[in-house]
Amino acid sequence: MLYRFYRNRVGEPDTDDEVRGYWVFLIGILLGALGLVLFFLSESASGADGFTLREGSIMLLAVGLSMLLAGPVIRLPLQSWATSMAYLGQVISFVAVAWFTAAFPADWSTLTGNQPVIFLYAAGMGLIALAGIVGSIVGGATREALEASEQHSSELAAELEAAREERETVQSELTADLEELESLVESLHTSQAQFELYEDRASEWRWRLRHRNGNIIASSGEGYTRKHNAKKGLASVRRNALGATLLEIVPEPQEASEDALEDAPLIPDVAEESQATFEVYEDNAGQWRWRLRHDNGNIIADSGEGYSSKQKARQGITSVKDNAGPASYLQFDPASFEIYRDNAGEWRFRLLHRNGNILAAASEGYSRRRDAKRAVESFRDDVSEDRFEVYEDNRGEFRWRWQAANGEIVATSGEGYTSKSDANEAVERITWTAPDADALDVGLAAFEVFEDSSEEWRWRLRHRNGNVIADSGEGYAERNKVHNAIESVKRNAPGADIE
Repeated sequence: MLYRFYRNRVGEPDTDDEVRGYWVFLIGILLGALGLVLFFLSESASGADGFTLREGSIMLLAVGLSMLLAGPVIRLPLQSWATSMAYLGQVISFVAVAWFTAAFPADWSTLTGNQPVIFLYAAGMGLIALAGIVGSIVGGATREALEASEQHSSELAAELEAAREERETVQSELTADLEELESLVESLHTSQAQFELYEDRASEWRWRLRHRNGNIIASSGEGYTRKHNAKKGLASVRRNALGATLLEIVPEPQEASEDALEDAPLIPDVAEESQATFEVYEDNAGQWRWRLRHDNGNIIADSGEGYSSKQKARQGITSVKDNAGPASYLQFDPASFEIYRDNAGEWRFRLLHRNGNILAAASEGYSRRRDAKRAVESFRDDVSEDRFEVYEDNRGEFRWRWQAANGEIVATSGEGYTSKSDANEAVERITWTAPDADALDVGLAAFEVFEDSSEEWRWRLRHRNGNVIADSGEGYAERNKVHNAIESVKRNAPGADIE
């Protein structure tokens, strides 16, 4: 609670000691003010035994003064030994106050006081002051604070560079904005059909677009010798069909039949009333979970993991309600590329396996979406083993990086491997999965459709930060059934009530 108050009222702290020092200083002010009020309201000590109001006021003043001095010292970005010295000085001053409580007023001289108590309290205060002076002169700032400052400087430099590039490339910015709007329109248009990629009897690859009612809306018309080429043809249709013009071959216009209108893809009504309810409950392990139950009694989604509090479970529901509707599909067979925007506003890509592991990641961020797309195409089209370099990093772990024809490092392993053979196996796995991997522009979240180890189809809703915020909870025997389940979640989750 104290950390949350500091972040909301003061700002994001660089270190934990910054928050602790703030509260030590604030409490010191309150105790000192209270002690000062009690001091003026109390009478001088009469020398009798027992606790007096004057004694309490002096105690509060002494503790408050110690905390007033220690708080700013603790907040400073000092080395750990200097901060520990400040804490030690405060402990010593507290011990002196406790000793004062035992000595006052019976063993307390009105002229000289109690010399050992005064000396101990002065030693504690002096140690706090010494920590602040010597720590700032000799020790300097902590490594965490320096790293935070360097990171902040790097972020400012990156922002200035990005601003300069934006001024120089006005046309590129307009193109990127147009792509952004097209992507948004795509995400809002939830298709009632799906592309199927299959191998025919002649061992040629083809595609067809099948409506959820089973009707085939479109097909490739010709076969492809490679699965990758069939995917390219499919992708070309997805890019160009939406804005294609209509050329009437028949001289006279003909009205569409009622059957054709019934079979046409429909855009779901986003304002449709939800037929499901979110249920928040506590499981046997004392963790809070949620599930989305349809009015027919079926559970169509659940949290997948437990939360430590009911409030966090509700926050998870809010994330699902905000992201489920516009989320796109990401097909794993057995891996897929994600193109997303990171927290710094840069475009990146990663190659995800259906088990959730990140097989490869972009070595750097891109200022424009299409640059990230080109990097994916370059990596996917020429992912030969001779372009991979396996090396050992400073921590003794083995990693790989992939170099494009122009010498640029495009992708890296993202994680280290304990042995070189493990890194080589990872390279071999990527050369096998990357050429046929689908690629999807991910907004805030995306539905991932995958086949588990039991050969059942499942889905999970993954935020672009990598967190899984919902999953199917159960497996499906056929892929089209898991797609129907996703559509049910997309229709019902945004407007569902919480119980």
